[in-house]
Amino acid sequence: MRHHLRVRTLAPALAALTAAGLLGGCAADPVPPHVAEDSAARPTAAPKAAARASLGAPGTACPLPVSFDLAARWKPKAVQATDDEVFAALGKQGPATMVCEIDAKPAGNIGYLRVWSAGKGEARTALEGFVKAEENTSKVVYKETKAGALPATEVTYTVHNEIMEESKEERAFAVSTPKGVVIVHLGGLDTQEHREMLPAYELARSSVTSL
Repeated sequence: MRHHLRVRTLAPALAALTAAGLLGGCAADPVPPHVAEDSAARPTAAPKAAARASLGAPGTACPLPVSFDLAARWKPKAVQATDDEVFAALGKQGPATMVCEIDAKPAGNIGYLRVWSAGKGEARTALEGFVKAEENTSKVVYKETKAGALPATEVTYTVHNEIMEESKEERAFAVSTPKGVVIVHLGGLDTQEHREMLPAYELARSSVTSL
């Protein structure tokens, strides 16, 4: 019921932000004004997600240089790069181009895991360029970690929405492969949704395998 009430309350704002029909539903996630209260009240810990299938290998929805596990009921869809202004605005960020989005709505949340492809190079360099290209970021923290058995760089940060006058949490990790850097990013409608989707993000990060 909580999701239905929130979606109904935010319908006017969401309609305006998604009217362009971007990338099959791939619009920037808006932030409602209750984020600050939810952020202070809710812990970051969340139960582990159950895996449904893997993504990335040939024959899956999004062939990638790596594979990782998907949480149950999350729906992946390949994103095709185009030269139009819509894709330039939302499908490219710094050195990265979006290649896949994994929709959480069938699992009961509002948000996406999005996979971005960058050129060959260092994972941290690509991730720093990705974050710097995002407007209104703050509290940016990088750390060296692992994605599966692969060396990875992870970032956590907040993005301020000037229209809603609130901020929300986001995070991403990046790995370097012979075919280029892969960035996996988790946004969300707001900080509450972001934290509820963390198990799916952690499942993806912990199960990364190079192909």
